[in-house]
Amino acid sequence: MIYLDYASTTPIRKEVLETYTMLLHKYYGNSDSLHEIGRETSKLMEQGRAQIAQLLHVHKDEIIFTSCASESNNYAIKGFAWQNKRRGNHIISSCVEHSSVSMALEQLKEVFGFEITYLPVYEDGKIRLDDLKKALRKDTILVSIMMVNNETGAINPIKECADYVHKNSRAFFHVDGVQALGKVDIPLESVDMATFSAHKIYGVKGSAILYKKSNIELLPLISGGQQEYGLRAGTSNAPANIIFAKTLRLMLEEKDKNLIYVQKLNEVLRKEISNMEDMVINSPEDASPYILNISCLKIGSEVMLNALNRKGFAVSAQSTCSSHSKAVSKVLLAMGAGELRATHAIRISLSHLTTMKEIQGFLQALKEIYYDYRTK
Repeated sequence: MIYLDYASTTPIRKEVLETYTMLLHKYYGNSDSLHEIGRETSKLMEQGRAQIAQLLHVHKDEIIFTSCASESNNYAIKGFAWQNKRRGNHIISSCVEHSSVSMALEQLKEVFGFEITYLPVYEDGKIRLDDLKKALRKDTILVSIMMVNNETGAINPIKECADYVHKNSRAFFHVDGVQALGKVDIPLESVDMATFSAHKIYGVKGSAILYKKSNIELLPLISGGQQEYGLRAGTSNAPANIIFAKTLRLMLEEKDKNLIYVQKLNEVLRKEISNMEDMVINSPEDASPYILNISCLKIGSEVMLNALNRKGFAVSAQSTCSSHSKAVSKVLLAMGAGELRATHAIRISLSHLTTMKEIQGFLQALKEIYYDYRTK
């Protein structure tokens, strides 16, 4: 099976897995225990936290360990909203966010009475600063925008938007940086909170972080313990937390080299697919090269996914967290691409592990599937 679904999850690096396995065996103590085994585990976890902070150029106490990006997004949105409701009840986001953001916002709206403004996106899949300017109000307390769209790879102007919000309001800015970490530059100095996940950068599942500036106050979503500065009760997943630092370091060390390589793969895909009959490229030209969204106008998403799977290629149709819902891309609909493209789209996501031979094989499979469909 040729894997072209790296935006969904990535395989664990060999060196990360080896260190993680060692940590599981050797540092199994509860990091909150006062005995030597617990203290050693706690010391390593705090060293890992400090290394992550150093790599991201932030302060150690601004790194919160969580179990996944969805949890981090919920902390950033619901934890912030509940803690800061006295300041206002208006939140701004976009209409194409990950479900962990959009559903958290809808809960705040339907159950807790918050007002939510969803910014539109345009043909290039991006929001516009002018729309944000119009939406910003005196009672706006939070703006939450993803940096790299998980379906199309469209890159939002986060720095421009965050700088404007800070200059012209009392609101804070959260960015979902899951698809950006280790791939594109993230203006972390301009935002107040950011969400990252380990399993998107060749780390372990069940491991993520929420970066939040020290002046940000959150209401704990999980009560009952002192862990994570009192924000997230429960026994710390110390091995996963510790190994995040190594995972991040390796990803950042190879970032520039990998980007150049993946750009070449993306260029080949774009060139060949643009010349195929009934094929449309949905990702904008300046999108992250790690994600390429296309539509075959004659073959629906599910049919195409199954056909590619039979030929030994793993791709997705939309966000994996929504893969069991109806095969229609809300992102493409929001971009104005139309129902046909939205119901006939697939997402190809690339990696430094992807070879040119795999790309050529995928393109050949795509041509064969289209030919078989046309001749049946």
